[in-house]
Amino acid sequence: MAHLSMGEAHRRITEYLNRFSDSISSQDGASLSQLLSFSSNTPSLLSLADALNLFQDANRLIKQSDKYSQFSEILVPLFRSLQSYHLGNLLDAYHAYEKSSNAFIQEFRNWESAWALEALYVVAYEIRILAERADEELASNGKSPEKLKGAGSFLMKVFGVLAGKGPKRVGALYVTCQLFKIYFKSLLLYHRSSSLQLIYFSITLQADHKLSYALSHCNPRSETNIRMILKYLIPVKLSIGILPKTCLLERYNLLEYEKIVQALERGDLRLLRCALQEHEDRFLRSGVYLVLEKLELQVYQRLLKKIYIIQKQKDPNRAHQLKLEVIVKALKWLEIDMDLDEVECIMSILIYKNLMKGYFAHKSKVVVLSKQDPFPKLNGKPVNS
Repeated sequence: MAHLSMGEAHRRITEYLNRFSDSISSQDGASLSQLLSFSSNTPSLLSLADALNLFQDANRLIKQSDKYSQFSEILVPLFRSLQSYHLGNLLDAYHAYEKSSNAFIQEFRNWESAWALEALYVVAYEIRILAERADEELASNGKSPEKLKGAGSFLMKVFGVLAGKGPKRVGALYVTCQLFKIYFKSLLLYHRSSSLQLIYFSITLQADHKLSYALSHCNPRSETNIRMILKYLIPVKLSIGILPKTCLLERYNLLEYEKIVQALERGDLRLLRCALQEHEDRFLRSGVYLVLEKLELQVYQRLLKKIYIIQKQKDPNRAHQLKLEVIVKALKWLEIDMDLDEVECIMSILIYKNLMKGYFAHKSKVVVLSKQDPFPKLNGKPVNS
């Protein structure tokens, strides 16, 4: 890459775009599949990644050309994924590849013959591999690995495209095999993570008990000691659904938690993320950042509860039916950009974690809430205990 000129970088990108466009126009599935196979690390894709890192205007190149712009929703995130993959940013690579793959599926639906099945197989394989590697990255950073579940949801969508009548249905078998691999991998991860989850629950409850004991036996005049205890007790209390009063935060100069509490009260995901970013160094030094980051699910729950309450005021008979598009609009108002599939994934997690009672009506894209206690309280227990 050190000897790569701007002109050579432009040439490599243009060559790839021409091959991509020509593969589709000539219905050359074998050629198209080679262009989508990131994990193969072929010399041509490695050289393209180098070119993209040098030539920063590839998106404009795509969108200003009639030949390429019709595939921009596939190509733009595809290029971003390739760059991220070769820079070692596996989570970003997965997100971008999934976005590109969703656009590819839309195009695939419109192609009457099955000429692109081989390319679709590559997409199904790559989405699984990237999800596995993204989950490894998440786990190494102390975060919950969840992208393999997202890949499974995507492949179920692909299966739905292939499972009908016609020549494309033979591809359903390959996608099923990829789904089995995901489910077996997820099963192994579940057994590992369930043990870790039990440990986390145990530690959380012990921390609550011991810190609460320390606080109740602390000299009330020792405000410095009380503040030190509260600095760790507050995140623990938040994780089990107990919010401190503003006067407490003000008295002991713990205002870094003020916006986090407000985010939980309002169901404001944007506010939570801003608060975590604003005080990131302080939370990391205290060792409470990961505990606070896990509060996102509670914030989602509160947001949905607010939507439910508003709907109940307008139409009590249909209040228990939450349309996913309404949730997408609410998140967009909070400047959180998510599509229907991503929101559906979050809803699944909330139901699984018992933060919401209900089920999906997939065809109508609606969450049907339980008419009795649709948003259970934590009652002093960690999420999903």
